[in-house]
Amino acid sequence: MNTDKILHHELSESIIGAAMKVLNTLKPGLDEKAYENALVIELRKRGHRIEQQKQFDVHYEGIVVDTLIPDLIVDDLVIADPKVTEDFTPTHTAQMIGYLAITQLRSPCC
Repeated sequence: MNTDKILHHELSESIIGAAMKVLNTLKPGLDEKAYENALVIELRKRGHRIEQQKQFDVHYEGIVVDTLIPDLIVDDLVIADPKVTEDFTPTHTAQMIGYLAITQLRSPCC
């Protein structure tokens, strides 16, 4: 993996390590919420600040048209959105791009 393009490299490694510990402990087959809640516990044990299910208004021409709720925001820098899936799809990628736009967090490309 080319780490030059990863923002918040050390934080990303910590999140991935925490997620792997959660998965190895709980094993596959549970609902996403179980992994999300366990990940919150593990990340806090590692000293991270977590905002779970923080709400962001989506505006269109100054009017709120929806509410976006990413699963986790870690240290006010990274969105962590646990998925129970075999593969990531273009829909998952589009969802994350939307999260980044609305939360005004940065993507690796920008």
